[in-house]
Amino acid sequence: MNKPRAVRRDVNGILLLDKPLGLTSQQAVSKVKWLFSARKAGHTGTLDPRASGLLPIGLGEATKFSQFLLDAEKGYLASLRLGATTNTGDSEGEILQQRPVSVTVDDIARVLPQFIGAQTQTPPMHSALKVAGKPLYSFARAGITIERQPRSIVINKIQVIDYKENILDIQVKCSKGTYIRVLAEDIGEALGCGAHLAALTREIAGGFTLCQAVSFEALEALPLADRMAQLLPIDAFATSLDRMSLDPEQARRITTGLAVPQTGVVDGSYRLYGVGEVFLGVGTVEDGVLKARRLTSQLPGIEQMENCLSNPEVTG
Repeated sequence: MNKPRAVRRDVNGILLLDKPLGLTSQQAVSKVKWLFSARKAGHTGTLDPRASGLLPIGLGEATKFSQFLLDAEKGYLASLRLGATTNTGDSEGEILQQRPVSVTVDDIARVLPQFIGAQTQTPPMHSALKVAGKPLYSFARAGITIERQPRSIVINKIQVIDYKENILDIQVKCSKGTYIRVLAEDIGEALGCGAHLAALTREIAGGFTLCQAVSFEALEALPLADRMAQLLPIDAFATSLDRMSLDPEQARRITTGLAVPQTGVVDGSYRLYGVGEVFLGVGTVEDGVLKARRLTSQLPGIEQMENCLSNPEVTG
């Protein structure tokens, strides 16, 4: 007999997962969906299988607002092995070259500041970035090199945590799209000995930190009701935006796709709340007019709202 299919249900919220080594971000999402019997879930930025740490996962309605965390600053603890470069930029690859290491703490202090600030970085071939629908690493494994365009990134901070036995541990705060393995290689070249990424842990994503995250082991030990208590509300993805409270008439207009005059309000994006502090979604003010950018479906008049949201001018 065929096993009955698992019953999926609407689950809305944000899980801060401490992703273990060995799982892709999508595998982690699939396991979270299973643990919560959820219909829909998605992560907020790929974390490589050989990297561990903070992986915020949106469930249900929260997936609509994940972009605000995708764009946020990230923080990592990275271990660089000096003296050896690999074909993947990390410890999983084959060693391409080994060089003697005569690097001092003073050398490191002199080199690291040159990597702070706005710059460009070329995505590595061994990455999940997709070209023609396929991740770059699939081409790399087939021995094919694809031309990649440099991307603008910003590295806000690099701090040395430890340095011994040719292992340099650093904390990095950077913009989205930054490849730490490329940074590791570049630092190694600047030090004159080469390097590759030996280990990576994501510690920060936007306003979230690893100490807030929960492991799969902890989740699996909880009954479903207690797992639900681990979820943050769906507006937590958008806490970087200023808050705006709407009166009943303004809330009615915005949830039916109509613009709302907002004179004297600074242009920009806002978290929108209705009566009873109900989260309505995110809107954008431009020239004194508020329009919906992304709204939650958990609202009255959903049929009307969905029709209005099909207008790109309204949704942004």
